[in-house]
Amino acid sequence: MEDRVSEPKLVLVFSGKRKSGKDYVTDLIQNRLGSDVCCVLRLSGPLKHQYAQEHGLDLDQLLGPGLYKEQYRADMIRWGETRRRQDPGFFCRLATRGAQQPVWVVSDARRLSDLQWFWSEFPRQTRSVRVQSSETTRQQRGWSFTAGVDDAESECGLDSGIEFDWIISNEADALSLEEQLQPILKLAEEAADNH
Repeated sequence: MEDRVSEPKLVLVFSGKRKSGKDYVTDLIQNRLGSDVCCVLRLSGPLKHQYAQEHGLDLDQLLGPGLYKEQYRADMIRWGETRRRQDPGFFCRLATRGAQQPVWVVSDARRLSDLQWFWSEFPRQTRSVRVQSSETTRQQRGWSFTAGVDDAESECGLDSGIEFDWIISNEADALSLEEQLQPILKLAEEAADNH
């Protein structure tokens, strides 16, 4: 199952609530660094792929932002939790297969076991980043509270007890995103230069 060509020089593990802007921030980082230096790894991708395969569902729609995904979200979370209890690193290993770039950006860590796997596998390289947005901002981006989803471990598992290396405020009135990302980009550029 280990199909990695080489070890990463830096692993940035991002977490945050739904509609906090994790994908926006991680895509911005990849665009700045370039896809030859930086890959974005989504833990939800392998989860959704496996879930779609086992349940005969449309993968493209599960990967999209629409209602199709939302109608399966709660069951997909339960199914994923069962898989993680059997093997906490299952989805992390799937997500990192084939990754070759020196900088890995994990866009969607959702629980402590995700972080622990990266800390265990890549202790020197792993840094954690939390993306935060207010409920008001998240609502403006289309979020609304869903029982069984927003109060589940997949949304709340990293809310407390973690000392993140960086906390990014993704609000319109916050210190510019560019300024907040400078130390992260600098570290990533140094890692890429040492590749």
